[in-house]
Amino acid sequence: MRHNVAGRLFGRTANQRKALLRGLVASLIEHQRIETTVAKAKETRRLAEKLVTLGKRGDLNAKRLAMARVPNRSLVVKLFDEIAPRFSDRNGGYLRIVPTRKRVNDRAQLAVLEFVDYEDLRDTEAGSKKKGKKAQKAKKVEKTEKPEKAKKTVKAKKAEKAEKAEKTEKTEKTEKAKKTKKTEKAEKTEKAKKSGKAKTAKKAKTAKKKTAKKAKTAKKAKKKS
Repeated sequence: MRHNVAGRLFGRTANQRKALLRGLVASLIEHQRIETTVAKAKETRRLAEKLVTLGKRGDLNAKRLAMARVPNRSLVVKLFDEIAPRFSDRNGGYLRIVPTRKRVNDRAQLAVLEFVDYEDLRDTEAGSKKKGKKAQKAKKVEKTEKPEKAKKTVKAKKAEKAEKAEKTEKTEKTEKAKKTKKTEKAEKTEKAKKSGKAKTAKKAKTAKKKTAKKAKTAKKAKKKS
């Protein structure tokens, strides 16, 4: 009989039991929350809390002992750098077991094994994710606004070009109208000058004719006398 013998055997050999608990501890460090049977959760909690105390020590010997129990360098780094500093003011009791449901297959009682500050950590992560999503949305909005602004600037440039073209057309039309007015005035003055010269020429001819007639009448009067 196994009176006062610590630990649970789980119907496995020593190597199988060690591999099982090592995998449970590794997944607990990685995800910080796992669901398993109550017996396995209790045994895993016993080992994981010892690892957290090693992480709080933080010296080289503690790191070597942690590597011997969980031979995964990234998980040990996470344990020593992220998880253990959160419990620097706490003397034990880093994990909690919450019974959840009975397994469908064999009706075994399941439980959630998680760190005590898991909910606060989850809330902070959710807040950071929301902030990250908001920042991403803001970046997307800025990216969408930039091409819109570029489009607006292109439209404004086109409008400015059209206005400049209209102004140049108007100025050209006014210049042409001025030139046509000047040419019309010059033509009118030339016509007036020509008409005045013609009138003076006609007057001179009529005066010559009159003088010639007077001279003829005077000659005829002399001959008669």
